[in-house]
Amino acid sequence: MSNIRIGFIGTGGIAGWHAKQLLELPEIQITALSDTSEGNRIAFAEKFGLQDARQFSAYEDMLEQGELDAVVICSPHTLHFRQAYDALDRGLHVLIEKPMTCSSKEAEQLIQKAEESGKVMQVSYQRHFQPEFLYIRDAIASGEIGRLTSVTASLSQEWYQLTEGTWRQVPSLSGGGFLMDSGSHIIDVLLWTTGMTPVEVKSQLQNHGAPVEIDSFTSIRFAEGALAGLNFAGYAPGWNETFAFCGDNGGIYYDNGKITLRRLNEEPFVPELPEQTTNQDKSFIDAILGRHEVLVPGEFALKVVSLSEMIYQAAGYDPLKR
Repeated sequence: MSNIRIGFIGTGGIAGWHAKQLLELPEIQITALSDTSEGNRIAFAEKFGLQDARQFSAYEDMLEQGELDAVVICSPHTLHFRQAYDALDRGLHVLIEKPMTCSSKEAEQLIQKAEESGKVMQVSYQRHFQPEFLYIRDAIASGEIGRLTSVTASLSQEWYQLTEGTWRQVPSLSGGGFLMDSGSHIIDVLLWTTGMTPVEVKSQLQNHGAPVEIDSFTSIRFAEGALAGLNFAGYAPGWNETFAFCGDNGGIYYDNGKITLRRLNEEPFVPELPEQTTNQDKSFIDAILGRHEVLVPGEFALKVVSLSEMIYQAAGYDPLKR
């Protein structure tokens, strides 16, 4: 295959990160941009030297006229399903920003469509490529802390303040609040590093007067016997993220990027982390070129969507019906 021609659906916010990482790769060309905002498209093209890329206000026109091999979807959450489905239907490879979709039904349909098309569909959970979380996953799998007994995950962010007046607090576009947005990364880490299967969920949500949930506190029981607590505080003065993975032979503690391993009656120590060798964009291109399998497939992302649904349902909450 010659250079992979890529089009962007959405050019705001996170799209810049994808552009930067993709433009580091010799195998790709960003040849088309679609965004309902002309200002966003022009600013994006100027920032990344993409003045030759064709610009479209409607993604449907880009899919039809853009002469593409793949798309990167960086649009509001509830738009992901239709846009990804249409791209796959056109025979294009698809990289989707998180969350994959806002319902498990839509996620299942996308997985089936990707299988029928024979194209690569990857979801952009970047923590699968970061050394801290690679270490945690491998350490749990190798029995470094014994049998996993509990996980506590906590994320605080000034999300309410930062997203007020944006699409992220419009349910028809966001599909939910802090949990569906930043919280999706934490749910991803919980499920990916442990490989566990949630079977029972209890949750409490607080909106603080917003159109979507802001704070959520959830307890989870897994089929494998472990328990977990997810604490998401979107009404906070700043970012703070912690995990505690406890087993019957030790614990792994993640504190804002720093990892400590502890065992009973022993001095805690900082383990050596693996090197980062790829990222969500490079791995997407490598999967297209047949260099390795899809590293964050739709089948996994479906698990994140399903647990998010379980949490909302346990609280009697449907963001799209508010």
